[in-house]
Amino acid sequence: MAESPRAAKTREAIIQAAAGVFEQHGYNGARLSMITSRSGLTMGAIYFHFTSKDDLARAVMAAQADDLVLPDGERGLQRLIDITLYLASELQRNVLLRAGVRLAIEQGSFGVRDSTPYLQWVDRFRDELGAAEAVGDLLPEVVVADVAQLLVSSYSGTQLLSEIATDRADLPERIVRMWTYLLPGIATPEARTRLRLEPSVADRADDADRGNDQPGR
Repeated sequence: MAESPRAAKTREAIIQAAAGVFEQHGYNGARLSMITSRSGLTMGAIYFHFTSKDDLARAVMAAQADDLVLPDGERGLQRLIDITLYLASELQRNVLLRAGVRLAIEQGSFGVRDSTPYLQWVDRFRDELGAAEAVGDLLPEVVVADVAQLLVSSYSGTQLLSEIATDRADLPERIVRMWTYLLPGIATPEARTRLRLEPSVADRADDADRGNDQPGR
């Protein structure tokens, strides 16, 4: 039976509150009492929707990309680059994404070995690489599936190092650097001359709007 709109809204509020707690404290440091306090809901409401902290952590990890709106544009290498830079900016401020990524790394703490969050991005990146291959933008020796896995692995390590070093303040620059070295190994010289290694105009405008909303601006 489908959830009622009220139940769905409550479940979403719990996940959002839990994301804030998990993002700040990690799985081991998080307490259900912190989540009830943040959400304004009762422990009974939590247990109506989730059987345990483990169950809630799995839900947050699975929902990490639910509120993302990926960049538009023609499928291919440029859109793939734009997606990775968009994700870099979201990892600086999107609590649900940040919590989901942290839990994917810490999932052994709650008895999970689930590669789904990573494989979803492998599939997404492979689609963009496949489109690039179809128009001749990739070098002949490139194996799309291998590059998609390599890119997700490289991205995951890059964002983790950035998180440890600067709380991801320098993540966009690190992603640009990653592409600078990766592109010569996968893209044709002609394709590389067309590619832009910077946030899209829409992303920059969105960042400016966010800045103007800050107090004192």
